[in-house]
This record gives sequence, C-alpha cells and structure tokens, in this order.
Amino acid sequence: MTQSYRYAWLLTLTLTFSLVNVAVMHASAAWAQSPPPVIAANAEVKPWSDPIEALGTLRADESVTLSATVTDTVTEINFRDGELVEAGQRLIQLNDTEERAQLRAARAHEDERRNALNRVTQLQARNLSARADVEDNQARLRQATAEAEALEARLANYRLQAPFSGRVGFRNISLGALVTPGMELVTLDKLDVMQLDFNLPEVHLGQLSPGLALTATSAAYPNDTFEGEVATVSTRVDPVSRSVTVRAEVDNPSFRLRPGMLMQVTLAPTPRETLVVPESAIMPEGQYHFVWYLDASDNHRVVWREVTLGSRREGEVEILSGLDHGDLVVAHGTERVREGQTPELLGVLDDDTSVSELIRQESR
Repeated sequence: MTQSYRYAWLLTLTLTFSLVNVAVMHASAAWAQSPPPVIAANAEVKPWSDPIEALGTLRADESVTLSATVTDTVTEINFRDGELVEAGQRLIQLNDTEERAQLRAARAHEDERRNALNRVTQLQARNLSARADVEDNQARLRQATAEAEALEARLANYRLQAPFSGRVGFRNISLGALVTPGMELVTLDKLDVMQLDFNLPEVHLGQLSPGLALTATSAAYPNDTFEGEVATVSTRVDPVSRSVTVRAEVDNPSFRLRPGMLMQVTLAPTPRETLVVPESAIMPEGQYHFVWYLDASDNHRVVWREVTLGSRREGEVEILSGLDHGDLVVAHGTERVREGQTPELLGVLDDDTSVSELIRQESR
C-alpha cells in the first residue's frame, strides 16, 4: 500500500466516525428534548391500620371427656365415632338392673307410708287418733320419699348423657366392658364456634378490645380465610415474656377447624387517617426515600423531593412527611424523568382507573 493510498483510507475512516458521532448526538438530543410519558397519582388521605400478626391454637368452644362414676358393665352404646349428638342424648348405658329393683322397692315403701298417713289422718279427723301419730307418719313418708329420690339420682350415674350438642370422638369401649370410676369413655366437643388463643407483646395492649375483627389461616386450608373477633383479653400480663393472652371466637359452621390446630392470626386495629401514595412512586437512595413531585403550578415540572415513610401494605405506603394531601407524584415512568423536566402526563391513577386503562386510552 502506497503512502498516498494509506492517507486517503485514514481520512475516509475519520470522516465516517465523525458522521456517526454527529448522528448519535442528534438522536440523543432529540430523545432528551422529547417529554417522557408518565402516569401520576395523588397523595390521598385514607384509612390505615397496622396489622398485628400472631400464632394461635384452636380450642373447642365446649369440650368434655365423659367418664364413669360407678363400677359396672356397658349394656348400650348409642353413638358412632365422630357422630353429631344433641344435648341430653343418652350415649352409654351401664347395667343398672339392681339399682332399678331397689328403686321399685323404695317406691313401694313410699306408697305404704303414704297409705298409712292417709288412714291416720282420717282417724285424727274423727278424733280417733292422736295428732302425734299423724306427724310421725308424715315424717316416715318424707323419709321414704327421700330414699326413693336418692336411688333415682344414683340411677343417673348409670346413664352417660351429652351435656351439650356437639361431635363425639372415638369409641374406646365395647358392649359388656367393665368400667370403673374415672375411666375415660368418650370425648365430646362443641365445634360450631372455636376458641382461638394467642399471645401478643404488651405493647399492643392499648389496641386490643373485645369485638376487634381478625382473620385466621391454617396450613391445612391454605386457600381459605376464617373470620372471627376478639372475645376476651387476659387481665394479666406475663411478667417473664411481657405478653398478654388473647382469646378470640371463630365461626366454624362446616366443622373443618379442629381443636389443637395452629392458626396464623392477623388483627386489624381501629383504622386511622393517614397520607398514602402508591408504593411504585417511592425511589430509595441509601437510607433515604424520594419521590418525583409534579409541580402543578409550573406545568407539572418534576421536582426531586425527600419523603419520610411509615408503614407499608400491598401496593401502598404511608407518608409521614414531605407531601401534602392532593400532591401529584410520578407513579409509573420514574426511571425516565429527570429533575426540572416537564413530562407528558398520560393520566392520574384512582380507584376506578388502572395503569393498563390509561395506556390503552393513550394508544387510541
């Protein structure tokens, strides 16, 4: 390659790079001059409550283990495992043949005493008997009646009845089995309403009160949420853990919840009014947070403004300082705008307008 040819080739290459740089600069300038499209949102005052979360354990609203108080054999079993029973329904009958015979004898003795009293009373009415004989026979009748009533009460110990409506557990006995006092025969749980016990740090004590709504979830039913409310707050704070026990009531009409289940509890204390913006409007920088504020008095000129955040919830964040009610901030397109720009405002988000709707309207 000759010297003149090499010089011409270098000159051509230099001119080509120069033209490319000029084209890129013109394109960058044109892009910088075009206003970036953004979607804004207003800082609004909304009800806000900080959820309180805890782990709780379910208990039956009423629960009892029926056991025998006498020694005898089982003659009747009137339930099946897991069956729903009514209050007063007889579940187990023990052999009470001897006791019923004693009751019949006691009733016969009572009738005898009553007849004797009637005869003496008639005689005393005709002055043929002393008043003391009438009083003695009255006392004997009362004694016979008391003995019969005591036998009737004893007979009740041979019949195990459901003290309330609920669902029985497993049957652990069979006909003819000999039972003794204290032997556990069957469990009975009232499951239409469940009690949910959980502990909270004492710092939340001022936010707790009967009637406070809550929701609960369980790993057994991951797609279902159960609703309830606080029934009672313990009168004492544990001096070791500094926590207070709370008991809530949770409706269980389908009987899916069972005693002993672990529940994830979320309480919603009384809401307060606070300033809220979409979470997408927040721009973090280190330990600080900023928003692109749109100055409505200056053609929506962009201003980089620091804000102080409070609590967060899904899609929204609480603003403690830095904004006022009604202020406009960039909610979408925050990565395109710069300080001092006047962006193209595609729309303002609200409860009835979504981002996709604003973009669709703009593209028409």
